[in-house]
Amino acid sequence: MASINVDLGKDSYTIEIERGLIHRVGEKIRALTKAEKIAVITDDHVEPLYGNTIREVLTKAGFDVRVIAIPAGETSKNLQVLSDVYDALSEFDMSRSDAIVTLSGGVPGDLGGFAAATYMRGIPFFQIPTTILAQIDSSVGGKVAVDLPSGKNLAGAFYQPKGVFIDPDLLKTLPPRYIHDGLAEAVKYGCIGDPELFEIFESLETEEDLDRHMEEIILHSVLQKTKVVEEDEFDTGKRQVLNFGHTIGHAVERYFHYSTFTHGEGVAMGMCLMTEQTEKMGITEKGTADRIIRVLHKLSLPTSIAVPAEELIPQIMHDKKRRGKKITLVVLERIGKAQLLTIDTSELPKYIVTG
Repeated sequence: MASINVDLGKDSYTIEIERGLIHRVGEKIRALTKAEKIAVITDDHVEPLYGNTIREVLTKAGFDVRVIAIPAGETSKNLQVLSDVYDALSEFDMSRSDAIVTLSGGVPGDLGGFAAATYMRGIPFFQIPTTILAQIDSSVGGKVAVDLPSGKNLAGAFYQPKGVFIDPDLLKTLPPRYIHDGLAEAVKYGCIGDPELFEIFESLETEEDLDRHMEEIILHSVLQKTKVVEEDEFDTGKRQVLNFGHTIGHAVERYFHYSTFTHGEGVAMGMCLMTEQTEKMGITEKGTADRIIRVLHKLSLPTSIAVPAEELIPQIMHDKKRRGKKITLVVLERIGKAQLLTIDTSELPKYIVTG
């Protein structure tokens, strides 16, 4: 088992990574909380797969358990579904000493974490991520949020979990598209700070190779994100490097109303498009974009988009990284080294080029 301490002072917690861990999370959570009740927030795809398992292990550990399943998909990460979750927590008669467990991909994790941060001004929560994207990215770092009609994650908070339990065996029920979707974020970690991780992806030839390296990829990714989060918990400086690929990626997601491309597919396109352009501008080492494109093609991820840049740029104006007429872009110097570049929004057409 790998155990990683996230050192954030009074908000520190441990991330555990081990196959079969879901069957032992009851005793682990019991050691971390005196809660009597636990509300498990999941979605209607995950609940039929693991709902009974999580109910049994938590009940065995002495908790009174209620499973709350929201509709699956990004379109559920909204204020109305959040309100429904608040109602369910209230009906369960939760107190401030009780706890939430998110058993899920990123959407119930983000929404459930935001519910934990705000219900009764904050109750403890734990993360059991069930997708690769959640395991390596959204479950680590304490960002919780819901989407607004005007943009993604615009209502949110920084609220750290009390523990994160990552079981790679939970990935076995995922369709290949969603395995590859999440791995776009792992490729990102290699690009911004871990060239060894990037080289693991370059060495892969088959899906069997990928499966053999999965725990190693998860561990590298979590270590990279933990390092960045510890240095900048509240996303005011260096942590923004985690947004490599996301400025364009979020714009693509929003342009298609979160219904055509997954988050990871948007990020994959964003990484390639930005790096192709910054290479041409002399910011990025030559050949970097081709290396990224080759790795993403191995993962069956898209690397371009047939949408004119002038149609994506208005979507980028809703990006959280914009400050008035300034926006911070994440660009690569080379594989393993990223930098933050703050530009005037009027300069975006120089950096955002499609087609």
